Amino acid sequence: MTPNPAQTKTMPPDTPAVWHAGWHAAATHQPSPNYGPRPAHAQVDLIVVHSISLPPGQYGGPGVPALFTNTLDWDAHPYYQGIRGLEVSAHFFIRRDGALWQFVDCDQRAWHAGASSYRGRQQCNDDSIGIELEGLEGECFEPAQYAALARLCNDLAARYPIAHIAGHEHIAPGRKHDPGAGFDWQHLQRLLPWDAACFPTATHTPTQHP
Repeated sequence: MTPNPAQTKTMPPDTPAVWHAGWHAAATHQPSPNYGPRPAHAQVDLIVVHSISLPPGQYGGPGVPALFTNTLDWDAHPYYQGIRGLEVSAHFFIRRDGALWQFVDCDQRAWHAGASSYRGRQQCNDDSIGIELEGLEGECFEPAQYAALARLCNDLAARYPIAHIAGHEHIAPGRKHDPGAGFDWQHLQRLLPWDAACFPTATHTPTQHP
């Protein structure tokens, strides 16, 4: 049987546990109510990278965790009126300083992809892990975020049969544009010991290196 191109080696027995079921041990856990079961026999082999900030372009605040846990004060900022009542989630959120948050058990289906299609399959929520980077669509990301993302991807590949990683823009082209032109896919590829076939073919080249 050919191994998955992103699969990493099993950690030695004396290594502290990275996973507690589908929860990452290094993440701040803030469970979201916005999730559901994956379809029977779903093969979790795709990582989807997103970008988000609330309000847009403002970092470090409580907006994103509040959105994912249905506790956002819709009247706190004019922008929130346009997303009032939205119920969404991602499995993970990586802040600008690299801090890792988790909202949904990776064994469950988070609500991050919407209408989508990739590697010949529809409804990418069913068999993907959603990772949100704190950032503004089209702008650059921080070195600490790339480092945290690479560590998380390797940890995910040690637990799940990860074979693909793509942006929201790749699984919902025309409808979504994140993480956008500021995300350096070539840099992420250098950080990960994965085959080039794991990565999307249509990528941007950022004007600035992180």
